[in-house]
Amino acid sequence: MASTWIDFAVVTIFAREFLEGTIIIGEYRTIIFRCDHWPNPEFTQKDALKTILWASVIAVVSALVVIAAVAIPLAILSKDFDDRTSKTIEGVSKIVAGVCLLQLSLKLPKWLGVYARKRKKKSSDTPPPIDSANGSSFDNAEDNSTEEESNNGLTKRSIFFNVAWNIWREVAECGVFLIPFFLTGEGVKAVPLSAVIGSFVGLALGVAIYFANKTLKDKRMLAFFMGSLLLLMSTGLFSGGCHNLEKVFGMTKVVWTLEGDFWSVDRLPMTVFKPFGYSDYRTVLQIATFWGWLFLGLLLHYRKWRQSQGQRSEDDEDRDSFSTPGGSESSAGSAVMDEENGQQIDVVDATPP
Repeated sequence: MASTWIDFAVVTIFAREFLEGTIIIGEYRTIIFRCDHWPNPEFTQKDALKTILWASVIAVVSALVVIAAVAIPLAILSKDFDDRTSKTIEGVSKIVAGVCLLQLSLKLPKWLGVYARKRKKKSSDTPPPIDSANGSSFDNAEDNSTEEESNNGLTKRSIFFNVAWNIWREVAECGVFLIPFFLTGEGVKAVPLSAVIGSFVGLALGVAIYFANKTLKDKRMLAFFMGSLLLLMSTGLFSGGCHNLEKVFGMTKVVWTLEGDFWSVDRLPMTVFKPFGYSDYRTVLQIATFWGWLFLGLLLHYRKWRQSQGQRSEDDEDRDSFSTPGGSESSAGSAVMDEENGQQIDVVDATPP
C-alpha cells in the first residue's frame, strides 16, 4: 500500500531541489545580515528580507502553475502503459535520483565549508578568507551569490530577480523529472504525497544547514555524516534502478538469496534499509552496480578532498605573502573574523593615509 502512494525517487528529487533552493535563500540572507555598510538607506535590510520572501513565494507558485499546466494534459491524454514500460520508467527515475543524490553528497561538504571552493582572485592586495574551523578559504554561497552581488547588487530589483529565478528553476526541475510519472496511470498516484514529504525533508535540511553554518565551529563531523548517508542512499537508488531495468531486459544470475520473512525486503524491519540498497537476494548486476557506484562516489569525494587540500595550500601561501612587509600593512582592505558566525567578513581600513 505504501509503495502505491509513496515513491522514494520522487521524494529524493523534491528533497534535493528544495534543499538547494533553501541553501540559496539562506546565502542571500547571510549576505544581507553581514553587510556592515548598507548601500541603500531607502531600501533597508528589513525590506531586502521581505523581498527575498516574496520572490521565493511567487517563484514557487508560478513554477507549480507551469508544472500543473503541463502535467494535467499529459495525465488526461496518456494511455495506460504495460508493466514493462512502468518498470523501465521506475528504473530510469531511480537512476536519475541516484545521480542527483551523489551530486548532493559532493555539494554538502562544500556548503558546510569542509571542502574549499575555488575562489576567484580579485586583487593581489586582498588576502584569502579564512574559515576558523578548517583554516581554509571559506565561501558558503553558491555561484549565484557572488561578492559583487553582496557589495553592488543589493537592490530590490537584483535581489528579487536572482532569488526568484533560482527558486523557480529548482522547482521547475522537479516538474521536468515528473513528466514520465504523468505518463503512467499508477506512477502519478505517488507524486502528491511523495512531493510533500520530499519538500519537507529538503526544507528541514536546508534550515538545519543554515543554522549549522551560523552556530557550529567545526562542521567536519556533520559533513561526514550527511555526506556518507547521502552516498549510501545514492548507491541504493542507482543499484535498485539498474535492477528494475534488469527485470525488463533480462535478469543476470542470482548469486545468493536470504530465506525467511525477517529478511524480506518488503516487510519490517529490513524494508527500512531498502533505500540504502538492501535486498533479500543479489544478482550479478546488483552486486556490480552497488559496489561500483559506491567506489565511484568515494573516489569523487577523495578527489574533492585533494583539491581542497591544494586550495588551502595556495591560500596559505597567499596569506604568507600578504603578511610580508608591504603586504597587509600597506593594504587598504583586510579580512577579519565574524565571531558571532565563525565566518570571514571583509572590512575596509578607514584610516587616512
